[in-house]
Amino acid sequence: MPDPFDPAFPDLPEEIPIFPLAGALLLPEGLLPLNIFEPRYLDMTAAALAAPQRLIGMIQPQESAASAHPPVFRTGCAGRIVSFAETADGRYLITLKGLLRFRIAEEMPMLGGYRRVRADFAPFRSDLEAPQTAPAIDRARLLRVLRAYLTHHGIEAKWEAIEGSDDARLVTSLAMMCPFQPSEKQAMLEAPTLETRAEIMTTLLEMALRERGGDEGRVKQ
Repeated sequence: MPDPFDPAFPDLPEEIPIFPLAGALLLPEGLLPLNIFEPRYLDMTAAALAAPQRLIGMIQPQESAASAHPPVFRTGCAGRIVSFAETADGRYLITLKGLLRFRIAEEMPMLGGYRRVRADFAPFRSDLEAPQTAPAIDRARLLRVLRAYLTHHGIEAKWEAIEGSDDARLVTSLAMMCPFQPSEKQAMLEAPTLETRAEIMTTLLEMALRERGGDEGRVKQ
């Protein structure tokens, strides 16, 4: 069922603020909690809340960047603020719901210390549309390698919830929360389909097990 608060494609703004944050992946329909405390990002959040669509563009700095104004990847994901709270020590606690991806058409002059871009949403318009068919992912293989990966790293998981998730929610949630490298997260963000994203993630998990686990990292087929 469509969310009545999500803007329709024609109502998307031409410009959005961006939040470059290494390792933070937002995908359409995913939920990303954020703890906002830097003054420039407090200003960014206040500006986003004042806009009708309440959008912030999550985007990753390039891996080699280590500056206050790093170059960023050209593709990000716009998220709508769906929850907001203030803290006594001057922070904002917000949750972004992934809406659709965008490409940076042009970076605009900074405002209040935060960055803004002219966003090209057109290549990703389908992110707003419900899929016509169920995704065809190798769910058994994904869950098998995920179980081995979490066991190897001593991470407990709520398997009842994982196994009860539909394929789209499962892939989106795992892609966002697994500790992949920024370039790997970017590859999943830019994947053209959910099936491709699931295949990339499964392969990355298998590679991580082989590289870090030796014989323990071999996943039974």
